[in-house]
Amino acid sequence: MSSSIDEKALIERAKEDKEAFGQLYEIYVDRIYNYVYYRTGNVADAEDLTAKIFVRAMKHIPRYQDKGVPFSAWLYRIAHNLVANWHRDNSRRQMIALDDITHWHVGDESPEFATQLMEDKALLLAAIRRLPADRQELLILKFVERLSNAEIGDIMGRSEGAIKSLYHRTLLSLREDLFERNGRVPTASTPSRRSFFRRPFSRQ
Repeated sequence: MSSSIDEKALIERAKEDKEAFGQLYEIYVDRIYNYVYYRTGNVADAEDLTAKIFVRAMKHIPRYQDKGVPFSAWLYRIAHNLVANWHRDNSRRQMIALDDITHWHVGDESPEFATQLMEDKALLLAAIRRLPADRQELLILKFVERLSNAEIGDIMGRSEGAIKSLYHRTLLSLREDLFERNGRVPTASTPSRRSFFRRPFSRQ
């Protein structure tokens, strides 16, 4: 998409033209699939839910209104709701597929912490999976999907300030959990938001 104006025009056409909606699908399907894959943990369910998300999006796009956030946030909101329903209907504990974690970028000011994270990948994964579902989702949206706090807030139904606060509390909880369970005292610094996770594979 060359500009936001082009996207807005495409969205308006997609309200009446299935071919235009198909172009939106091609632009966003991999991003939505990645999000769903991390939330469900398996390919089959991710593919099934992704298809349902775009069917629902096509049904409701005639009523879509630009509220100042990217169109992708509207799609993520639909995905958020369908995945939540999927977990509830299947009585599943919400768990994310984070086996693709490679490293956290913690900066040159904390080399010991960075080294420990690399050594304790399994402990980090376990610590993330002990987080409540909303904190797991926040990590996916911020470090996998690389969305802003405002976009995440729109998806999760919270204010930008609430997302920022939840983010900092989540990082502190992870750091303390990781070090406490590994018999070490946490350092003073906390991880930065950059390079948290490697993106998963794209749909074929």
